[in-house]
Amino acid sequence: MALTDIMLPSETSGALPQVRKIAASDLRDALRKGLDDFWAMPTHIIFLGLIYPIVGVLIWRAAFGYDLIPLLYPLAAGFALLGPIAAIGLYELSRRREAGMDTSWKHGLDILYSPSLPGIAAVGLLLLVLFAVWVAVAQGLYVAAFGYGEPASWSGFLHDMLGTSQGLWLVAAGNAVGFLFALLALMISVVSFPLLLDRHVGPITAILTSFRAVVANPVTMALWGLIVAVGLIVGFATFFLGLAIIVPVLGHATWHLYRKVIAPVNSPHALYNPVRKGWRFGADFPANLFSSYRTDKPKE
Repeated sequence: MALTDIMLPSETSGALPQVRKIAASDLRDALRKGLDDFWAMPTHIIFLGLIYPIVGVLIWRAAFGYDLIPLLYPLAAGFALLGPIAAIGLYELSRRREAGMDTSWKHGLDILYSPSLPGIAAVGLLLLVLFAVWVAVAQGLYVAAFGYGEPASWSGFLHDMLGTSQGLWLVAAGNAVGFLFALLALMISVVSFPLLLDRHVGPITAILTSFRAVVANPVTMALWGLIVAVGLIVGFATFFLGLAIIVPVLGHATWHLYRKVIAPVNSPHALYNPVRKGWRFGADFPANLFSSYRTDKPKE
């Protein structure tokens, strides 16, 4: 089945998007709408929501299999930095449902046809770099506290962390530094990905707008960050399985949060219908690589 009626971003006038003030009641409404999207599109959990539990299990196995026990907590906590990347498809599905369009799970990949794809990739790469830096900093803090030796067992690791002065220092310092990384990730991504999906703006404009949204609503955005953090903790506490529900709900809610924070524009969204390529037969190689040689038939 071919993808049709792909909704492209609207063109921008060049001016920075207008940021609005929001309150805690707007967060409740965004979460309510996110939950409504979740119930309306439950089959999309398998395609998008289960990314988190699967990767979480891989992280858990890596920690036991490759002596990465000291990095298990930083990896799990830092994994939240990558949440906005995994939720891009959820934003798109909420956008289409809002517009009354088809919400087939295949439309979660519509970003591949978006002119904003380079900007989305740039912001995603920035978050990946931030994640890598966080893991490196966490490893450095552990080395500063305990040296390069690896704990022999889980019980020994827990004793070192909770029963020694170095461990208590590491817990305090690690969480403080992790909070700063989480705050930076929130400021970068809270509305940047939805904005790039919705409007044809560059990554710098999207990130600046996201920063402006946090600065204009510091208390409300801090509450939103707390909601996300608590949700992820609950998901981790259920051995990552709870994330299959929490991540889709938060992803859909983030789209509605964007709608409340960023004032809408009147520019229409163009629709795009990808042209399906015909069959190319191996017997015609290499002639079929050239556009002047097209004896292939359209794909049924």
